[in-house]
Amino acid sequence: MKLARRLAEIQPSPTLALNARAKALAAAGKDVAGLSAGEPDFDTPEHVKEAAVQALREGFTKYTATAGIPELRGAIVKKLREENELDFAPEQVIVTNGGKHALYNCFQALLSDGDEVVMFAPYWVSYPEQVLLAGGRPVVVPTRVEEGFQPDPDLLAKALTPRTRAVIFNSPSNPTGAVLPKENLLELAAVMAVHPDVLVITDDIYEKLLYTGHRFTNIANLAPTLRSRTLVVNGMSKAYAMTGWRMGYAAGPKALIHGMQLVQDQATSNVNSITQRAALAALTGPQEPIQAMVKEFHQRRDLLHAGLTQIPGVRCARPEGAFYAFPDVSAWIGKSWKGKTLGSAHDVSERLLEDLLVAAVPGEPFGAPGHLRFSFAASRATLEKGLQRLRDFAAALT
Repeated sequence: MKLARRLAEIQPSPTLALNARAKALAAAGKDVAGLSAGEPDFDTPEHVKEAAVQALREGFTKYTATAGIPELRGAIVKKLREENELDFAPEQVIVTNGGKHALYNCFQALLSDGDEVVMFAPYWVSYPEQVLLAGGRPVVVPTRVEEGFQPDPDLLAKALTPRTRAVIFNSPSNPTGAVLPKENLLELAAVMAVHPDVLVITDDIYEKLLYTGHRFTNIANLAPTLRSRTLVVNGMSKAYAMTGWRMGYAAGPKALIHGMQLVQDQATSNVNSITQRAALAALTGPQEPIQAMVKEFHQRRDLLHAGLTQIPGVRCARPEGAFYAFPDVSAWIGKSWKGKTLGSAHDVSERLLEDLLVAAVPGEPFGAPGHLRFSFAASRATLEKGLQRLRDFAAALT
């Protein structure tokens, strides 16, 4: 069967694939230290689940408007105003099947063949693939671990061309856990200010998972002149432990949101009606479960970061948000493990999984060769087990 040419440019999700392999090994009885998953290991809060049950009891099981039920869109507007100091009208909000779906809809509505989207490496693995699926071209601006993965404003300025349609900001970051400081965001905003036709995309999915002691800030908070051309992408997956519910949203320019709705009209229609009621409860109900989860993640962050930095050949910036550590293990590249030379972080990841049953995602799909992504959305016992196996691995390299 002949398939579309566009598929030749698209790579499967390495995070999903690796997590599936780790789960298969665990199901076969192997003692896997699973540090690859990009989802909280906490349960969805009880009041959120109860809202879903109540929706079922009430027979709330029919189609809704594509963009979401009015109550939920209103709650999102209120959340953005009260928590983020961003004002949107309900018609500027669309409810999507996860944050990933919001980004996909955006690129499908925004890009024509050859249009460019700037992103900072390390980047989330789906950014470039979604741009390619829409006929666009990813333009990658590198960042450095020595600089806390802060983008260089001069490099951003050089990357912008007449074909640039959007720039993606992701803070806290997947995969690095980096949080962009206000000073850096202001410098980047100054660059964006002289490119009035370029959309600002701020992916805020990890906004509530912060360990800095400071309030979350995105680029639109600091640069009011950019707000009219900013798309805010967020969702319930990370903060409310609702990954499987598939609940995201976007708020932005009315014309873009309308275009995204046209795409969604013909792709999925509305988000699951039950999920929408659950999301409404998440936004309007008790927030204490988030606080408890963040406190535990903070302690796990400290455990994992301290352990990684004590392993020979590992350099690791301390993550300030999300639930990932992204160490540089390039010192291991070129060394030998059981007589086989490690040629890449991918090779390291393979050997860790197959020989030591440690699941970690290689850095290459994130645009960062020589790195590994470890998730601390795992129990402390699992983190300790994984760290001990990593120490054993490093000690055996020749």
